[in-house]
Amino acid sequence: MTAAIETSPSVMAAVPAHIPDHLIFDFDIYADPRINQDVQGSYALALANAPDIFWTRLNGGHWIAKSFDTISKIVLDPEHFSVREMQIPRVENPPFFIPLSLDPPENLPYRKAMMPMFGPNAIRALEPRIREWAAELIDAVADKGSCDFQADLAKQFPVNVFMELMGMDLSRLSDFRALAEAFFAAQNDSDELSRLSGEILGEMASLIDAKKRAPDDKLMSHFIHVDIDGRKMGQDEILAMSFVLFLGGMDTVTNVTGFAFQQLAQMPDVQQRLAADPSLIPAFTDEAVRLYGVVNTPRLVIADHNIGDAQFREGEMVLNILCLGSRDPAKFDQPNIFDLDRRKTAHLTFSSGPHLCVGHVLGRAELRILTEEWVKRIPSFRAVAGEKHAFRIGTVMALETLPLEWTEVA
Repeated sequence: MTAAIETSPSVMAAVPAHIPDHLIFDFDIYADPRINQDVQGSYALALANAPDIFWTRLNGGHWIAKSFDTISKIVLDPEHFSVREMQIPRVENPPFFIPLSLDPPENLPYRKAMMPMFGPNAIRALEPRIREWAAELIDAVADKGSCDFQADLAKQFPVNVFMELMGMDLSRLSDFRALAEAFFAAQNDSDELSRLSGEILGEMASLIDAKKRAPDDKLMSHFIHVDIDGRKMGQDEILAMSFVLFLGGMDTVTNVTGFAFQQLAQMPDVQQRLAADPSLIPAFTDEAVRLYGVVNTPRLVIADHNIGDAQFREGEMVLNILCLGSRDPAKFDQPNIFDLDRRKTAHLTFSSGPHLCVGHVLGRAELRILTEEWVKRIPSFRAVAGEKHAFRIGTVMALETLPLEWTEVA
C-alpha cells in the first residue's frame, strides 16, 4: 500500500503537473468556512462555480466530483475507482468494511447475505415496532412544548431501531452513539481513527461471542449462521460487516432525519398539508432524502483514467459529493428548492449500482414513520429563534443540535 500522506488539512499541497489550472478549486471538506447549518444548501452555493470535477489542494490534495453524471461514472466504474480505501487524506491501515470496502464482484455474496434482513418484506414486518419507538419518543416531549430534536429524537429513534434489529444492549445507546460520532469526527486523524476502530471492533466481537452463546433471531445471529457461497463467515468477516452497519445504523439516518426536520420547521404550509393529508408524507420523505443526503463517498484511483479534462492518476483520491449530485441543475428543476409536489425521480443520496446503500429501504421507512407519528401529535412547530444549529461536515455530514418549539399538541 502507498504510504499515508502526512499533511495538515489547512496546508496547501503542491498541485501535480497533470492537473490543469482551470480544474483547481480549493475546498476543505472538513472545515470549509463557507458551509453553514444549511449544510447541503451552502455546499451547493459554495461549489456553484466549481467545475463538475475539480482538484482541491487541501487535505493532501484530492479530486472532488459534484455532478450527477460524473459521480455516476465514477461509482459505476470499479475498474478505475476502487472502494478499498475511503479516507481522505489516505491513512496507513485504513478501516476495512464488508461489503463497503470490496469492489464487485467480491462484495456481491455479502450483499446477498444481508438482503433478507433489509429487503422490503423484512422492513414491512418491522414497521409496527418502528412505529412504537417513534410514538414513545415523541410522546415523551410533546407536552413540553419544546425539545432538541436531535438529542431527544433523531439521535435515539433510528439508533434504537438499529440496536434492536442487531440484538444489541439498548441500555448502552449513549455509549455506542458517542463512539460513532467520535469516529466520524476523526476522519482526518489517523491515530484517533485507528483507536476508535479498534474500540468499535471490540464491541462487535463481544456481541458476536454473546450471540454464539445465546443465538436469537436478530441480525448478528443471522451473520453468524448465514450461508456465503456454501460456507459460514469467519470472525473477521462478521466483524468487518458489523463495523459498517454499526456506523450507518448509529449515524446516517439520524443525520438525514435532522436535516429533513430542520427544513420542515421552516415550512408551515407543508406542515399543514402533511397534518391534513398524511398520504403526502411519502412524498415529503422522497424529497427530503433527495435534498438532504449526508454521505460523501470516496474512491481510490487504481488505474489511470480521464473524464473530460480531468486526468485521474493511480493513487489519487476522489470524493463524490452525493448531495450535490442529487441537486444537479442539469437533472432537477429548481434543484435546491424543497418541492412537496416534485415528481419522484432518481437521485444519488444512497449512491448507485453495486454500492447502493443496503439500508435505504429501512432509512426511508424510519423517516416516513417518524414524520407520520410527529404530525399526529405536533402538527405545527418551528425552530427556536436565534438558536444556532451545530453541525459537522466531512465524509458523513451531521446536524448536531436542532431546538424546536410548539404551542399546541393534537
